[in-house]
Amino acid sequence: MVSTIPVVKEPEQVPKVIIKTAEPIAKKKAPSKFSITAALHQSEEGEEQKVSTLKEELPSNHFTETDLQDAWKKFLLGLQGSDVITFNAISSFKLKKKGEDTVEITFPSHSAKSEFEKVRGDFFNHFMHKVNHFNINVEFRNDVSLKKEMITKRKIFDKFAEINPVLRDLDDLFKFDFS
Repeated sequence: MVSTIPVVKEPEQVPKVIIKTAEPIAKKKAPSKFSITAALHQSEEGEEQKVSTLKEELPSNHFTETDLQDAWKKFLLGLQGSDVITFNAISSFKLKKKGEDTVEITFPSHSAKSEFEKVRGDFFNHFMHKVNHFNINVEFRNDVSLKKEMITKRKIFDKFAEINPVLRDLDDLFKFDFS
């Protein structure tokens, strides 16, 4: 028996061609979106170019304080189910009709106001369509007395200790746990 060994031919050497691009593949470095010098120039130009714009005549039907309060309560109920954090931040806000076209919003803190700014458009868009009054102006007023404070057992004890200092001595003696 004769065995045949297969002969393996070596593949031909194909010269490698390196393809070069005309432009760099990497993106060019874009300038920053905010430039201090550009902002300074824009603000100066903006003050000089005050152009009066004509406001479109939109309906301004009468709405009552009750309409405003009902819409606010419904909005808060909807917000309570969808965004609890924002609801907790703005639930202490007080809305009041100040004039025919003005709504005054009393808020407890500026951080709560920033949370309100996120949902402000949703509320007023819905309210304006509901009452068919599209020229509502909003005024903000800060009132620290609206701030909700968590009253703990320790704070209650401290209040009573101010009235009766003997309670402090009892606390030192018995080491009360108010957690």
